[in-house]
Amino acid sequence: MADIAKMIEEIKGMTVLELNDLVKAIETEFGVSAAAMAVAAPAAGAAAAVEEKTEFDVILKSAGAEKIKVIKVVREITGLGLKEAKEIVDNAPKTIKEAIAKEAADEIAAKFKEVGAECEIK
Repeated sequence: MADIAKMIEEIKGMTVLELNDLVKAIETEFGVSAAAMAVAAPAAGAAAAVEEKTEFDVILKSAGAEKIKVIKVVREITGLGLKEAKEIVDNAPKTIKEAIAKEAADEIAAKFKEVGAECEIK
C-alpha cells in the first residue's frame, strides 16, 4: 500500500503533458483505452438518473370526440375558468400539470382516458 500512495503522490506532481504521456504508455503496455472508460462512466450515471425520476408532466395530446367532457376534466384538474380550459383543449398538445408525483400523473391520465382524450406522461 505504501507503494501505491507513493505513486499517487508522484502523479499529483506531474504536469498535464507528463500525465498525457503516462496515459499513452499505460494504454500501449496493457492494450486498453482510457477514452472508453471515460465514456462508459457518464453513460452509467445517466441511466441511474433516468431510473430515479420522481417528477412527471401530464400532457394533453388530443381531446378526442368528447371535447366538452375533456374541458370539464381540465377545469377540475387545473382550477381554470371555462374560457382558459377551452383554449387549452383547442390548442392541444398542452401541458396540464408539471412536476407532479407518478401516482398523481397516473390519476390525471386515467381521468382523461375515461372521457376519450389522449394523454401522455413524461
